[in-house]
Order: sequence, then structure tokens, then C-alpha cells
Amino acid sequence: MGWDVSHGTNATGTISRSYTAMSTLGSHLAHVLPAPDWCQIARLFRRGGNGDPFTVTPVDAARMARAFRKGSQHRHMPDDWAELALLLADAADRAAEAGEPWRWS
Repeated sequence: MGWDVSHGTNATGTISRSYTAMSTLGSHLAHVLPAPDWCQIARLFRRGGNGDPFTVTPVDAARMARAFRKGSQHRHMPDDWAELALLLADAADRAAEAGEPWRWS
């Protein structure tokens, strides 16, 4: 089981990752981001893996994209996790630019 995040670039228009992968990404981001940036995205990672779908407003998605991008560029972020953070930043930006909710299901 895992998350399918909208506005991705695969054939179904999502980013699909396991709950474990997303939790691990959250741990890496929590360690590299300053508190104000972490606070922008922390709620995405505090859902406890319950799998209940949720949406993020376009305005919040734009803010979250900046935090994901900043985390992806940090010198202490491992490359494979930086890649996932950048994918999420791009998806959040696409949702924000389209004025659509960013859906996690």
C-alpha cells in the first residue's frame, strides 16, 4: 500500500510510492529543512500511514513545492531522496499552476 499523488508524470498522472518510502522521505526532509520550511510540509508526513485520501489547496501546494525543492537541494539530502522530493515539488507546482487541488490518495 502507498500514496498516489496527483499531478505526477507517469502514465496515470501520479507519483506512486509506498507509505514507508514517503515516511523515510519525511524523515530526511525534517533533518535538512529549517523549521519554517519543514512546517510547510510536515502535515503530509504526520498522517500515520492511515491511507485516507486528502487534498491540498493550490496555494498550499505552491508553498509546499518551495519547501520540497529546498530540501531536494540540500547538501545533506541523499541523492535518491532528493529525486523524490523534486518530483513532489514539480507535482505540487503543476497543481498550483493549474489552480487544482493536489490530491494524495
